[in-house]
Amino acid sequence: MRCLIQRVSEASVTVDGAIIGQIGQGLLILVCAMDGDDAAAGQKLATKISKLRIFRDDDGRMNKSVSDIGGSCLIVSQFTLAADTSRGNRPGFSGAAAPDVGRVLYDKFCDQMRVLDLPVETGEFGADMKVALINDGPVTIWMDSDA
Repeated sequence: MRCLIQRVSEASVTVDGAIIGQIGQGLLILVCAMDGDDAAAGQKLATKISKLRIFRDDDGRMNKSVSDIGGSCLIVSQFTLAADTSRGNRPGFSGAAAPDVGRVLYDKFCDQMRVLDLPVETGEFGADMKVALINDGPVTIWMDSDA
């Protein structure tokens, strides 16, 4: 499973002109289930992300987690994180899990973040979404359950 995590001061996702998910300070998490992933991969990443100390403490150092600051998570499915750009100019996405598997793993990942007592908003799996954010820092971190 792959995640691109962005520390945000606010973020939202819109489908068909309507905001379906919105947070203030917290994390925008773009998620891609990869071929061969299982729920354990999502659990591993959820636990790691919930403890990731990338928010400022009183001294301005990145020393607090999203839980520590009372932040929220906006979790958006994004199969394009599986892009293979090793050949030619058109990325391939065959490394992404099949849509039916991807949806189940995405939903489980969101549930795992909720189990960790984090407020979670989501996008809509498979929809054409418009994501707006104010990246705080900017801080953007790539995570892969295989790494």
